[in-house]
Amino acid sequence: QVHLVESGGGLVQAGGSLRLSCAASGRTASNYDMAWFRQAPGKDREFVSFINWSGGWTYCTDSVKGRFTISRDNSKNTVYLEMNNLKPEDTALYSCAAGPGIGARGARGELYLYWGQGTQVTVSS
Repeated sequence: QVHLVESGGGLVQAGGSLRLSCAASGRTASNYDMAWFRQAPGKDREFVSFINWSGGWTYCTDSVKGRFTISRDNSKNTVYLEMNNLKPEDTALYSCAAGPGIGARGARGELYLYWGQGTQVTVSS
């Protein structure tokens, strides 16, 4: 069992930055691939970024390339999402997810076994 808790969300002006954290508990947490998803009001959940268990393989959706960076510290069982040059369209509830052997299928939310409750990011124009 893996329990995920996100933090770091908040209200920021367009062009600003935030750093989200996802703390994982459970003795096998560092063995899981992890990802960030987001969901804006009235919209479907959207894949944001993926990182494999070792941290050596990452990718993200086109809309955040060059602005968002995913990383992880397995010694702290924590995954991060550094978000720069935020735009109003980035406003959403951001959730982290964990699952085994996701690999290149990282955008498929149904493959993840564990989800956090989310942290709200609001970007004002």
